[in-house]
Amino acid sequence: MKKILAIVVMVISGSYLFAQQPCSFKYGANETDSIKCLEQITIFRTFYNDKNYKDAYEAWQYVIQHSPCAYDGIYTNAQTLFQNLIKAEKDSAHREVLIDSLLYTFDVRSTYFPDKFTIGSGLGFKAYNTIRYRKDQYEQAYNWFVESVELEKENTQPAIWDAYFQLAENMTKAQKDTSIVIEAYERATDYIDLSILNATKSYETSVDALDSLQALFDKAEIDRLVLDKQSKKYVADTTRQAKLIVNYRKTLAKINDKVTPYASCDVMEQLYTKKFEKIKGDLAAVSKMVNTMYKGDCTKSPVFLEGLSILHKASPNRNTAYMMGNLTLKNYATTKSEEDFNATISYFKEAVRLSETHEQKADANYMLAITYMYKGANSEARSAAYEALKARPNMGKAYILIGDLYARGCSGSDEVPGAYAWAAADKYTKAAAVDPSCANEANTHRAKLRYPSKDELFKRGLKAGDSVHVGCWIQENTTVR
Repeated sequence: MKKILAIVVMVISGSYLFAQQPCSFKYGANETDSIKCLEQITIFRTFYNDKNYKDAYEAWQYVIQHSPCAYDGIYTNAQTLFQNLIKAEKDSAHREVLIDSLLYTFDVRSTYFPDKFTIGSGLGFKAYNTIRYRKDQYEQAYNWFVESVELEKENTQPAIWDAYFQLAENMTKAQKDTSIVIEAYERATDYIDLSILNATKSYETSVDALDSLQALFDKAEIDRLVLDKQSKKYVADTTRQAKLIVNYRKTLAKINDKVTPYASCDVMEQLYTKKFEKIKGDLAAVSKMVNTMYKGDCTKSPVFLEGLSILHKASPNRNTAYMMGNLTLKNYATTKSEEDFNATISYFKEAVRLSETHEQKADANYMLAITYMYKGANSEARSAAYEALKARPNMGKAYILIGDLYARGCSGSDEVPGAYAWAAADKYTKAAAVDPSCANEANTHRAKLRYPSKDELFKRGLKAGDSVHVGCWIQENTTVR
């Protein structure tokens, strides 16, 4: 220990480690204070890691009082530290002191470590813990949640969304005011979608970088050591972003379930019709309205249609083009008019062009394939489905769509009449292989196929396992079953 302290003294003596304001020093105002601070940080870390929270708290008090800029761990670990202390505390007065201390860390952490913590995230966790320990202050907590979300936007963490929306739901029940929960839903759909988009872009960037490294290795332009070293960061990034995407999607799914009883189409239509004249000049507000009504399947409402039209004309993007395409596709399914078909194709092609991720591009191309399929344009539908698969190779439903196209039949100079069913079976099998989540659907479609009869096989001297060619527009080799 003496040796460690001697090294510390050598490092800090003569010139102390000063931090930016509001701290005039980092570890201490003098050499003795600095050594004391470093000792207390070590004690805190040791006891905290051993889950000895009572003794860790004493060191925590010293550091935050004397050297608040010295160690960000006193803020990062505050949630776990205090929730254990509060849970164990029997004295109600001291329990309130602990709660105050926890809330205080979220007030000041962005001041002392602005590069690590934001004001918005601090407000979010302050609101989260206020609701957790002081339920009577729910209105103040709600205001902090709103302020936090509007500051953090797409960077709002899933835990904050969960707590915020739960509180919004409770306030809606208590005050019998559905606008509270719908406004919370507006924020959630708008910002969480953006969170998922950003995480997906980061994920795909890392995947593309990994593919590029692998290609260089395959061409012997880099060796295994370089490949492994440079891949580590991208592998870590993809793992982190994939987990984030899953968490945000789970959060949004829970919110969608919670909002359903309060946000029927009739309720949303009444709410937005009343305030549309006030917000229609505010594209951000119109965007939130449109996204909320779209996710609530309220797309036939005049106020939704007008809002989407305003949004797409003023600021067209992938989402507005995709929504417009879905609307005109519904029209085309009913009218079968050439005008609706052309409009649908145009919108989905625009959505492809404006897509920011492989996933978005895959979804838009898939909808193009659906549109062509409705039209009976089989080759075009298959081409669009393969474009979707280029963007997302494990898109099982795209293979199912191609299988359905083949299962429609194919007239031409086939070696075996009805061989198209074997080709369709290939696609259903592929769908289940690349995407287990659609395996049941693929198996159901495959079970409905009618293969050429045994007599047809006998006439041609064919047996199971032989290769045959399917002609007409399909032009693929397949296997006798």
